[in-house]
Amino acid sequence: MADAAPRLVGRVAIVTGGSGGLGRGIAGRLAAEGCTVASLDIKEPAGPLEAGVQFLACDVTDREDVNATVRKVAEQFGGLDILVNNAGLLSGRHSFLDVTADQMHRYFDVNAVGPLLMTQAAYPYLKASEHRGRVINVASRTFFTGNAGQAAYVASKGALTGLTRVLANELGADGITVNAIVPAQVATPGTREHSGEEVFAATMSRQAIKEYVTPEHFAGLAAYLASPDAALITGQTLVYDGGGLLR
Repeated sequence: MADAAPRLVGRVAIVTGGSGGLGRGIAGRLAAEGCTVASLDIKEPAGPLEAGVQFLACDVTDREDVNATVRKVAEQFGGLDILVNNAGLLSGRHSFLDVTADQMHRYFDVNAVGPLLMTQAAYPYLKASEHRGRVINVASRTFFTGNAGQAAYVASKGALTGLTRVLANELGADGITVNAIVPAQVATPGTREHSGEEVFAATMSRQAIKEYVTPEHFAGLAAYLASPDAALITGQTLVYDGGGLLR
């Protein structure tokens, strides 16, 4: 974790997809900055979580499960101030001709509908937050690059980017900020299932700053948007990729 003053003392956060990869990095960073963090996932984490992070099983595509879990977090920890919608379904590469309707619906269910359900459930608590509620959606650079062979994934992440802008408008009256954050191709266990080391190296080689982006790097952006310094940043899509989209 980066050495940082604890900017989030007294706040409660939910991070979906928090058992590994980017989600675990974000949950740990928020906890290091003083947050009490509920890490939601359909799979248990490998090994003990960082101090201040508690695991709860939750399927973000199941409305009843989502509502019950968010209510449990708010009751147990005394409210909810920050929601990070990180849970997502990743993709390999297949021609759009091979994409089925069921596959398309599945990607939308996890990557777009899940964040909607989570935000709907969290809304009353975020509205009541003394710290100005925050919603942070983990989107994808593929919305801008239109990666061939990833039709369902790219379309679902594009929907999440659009949802971010709509929610920013609708929740602005309540002082709630809603932003999307976009990582480089980060070598997490999930992404490594679909890409080898040469792919990550090629992606990094096209960056203006030729360094691998890590979950810890990316978590710092989430922590910033959750902090008092970002109280009036909303409706934005912030890219953390070492300048990769410049090229």
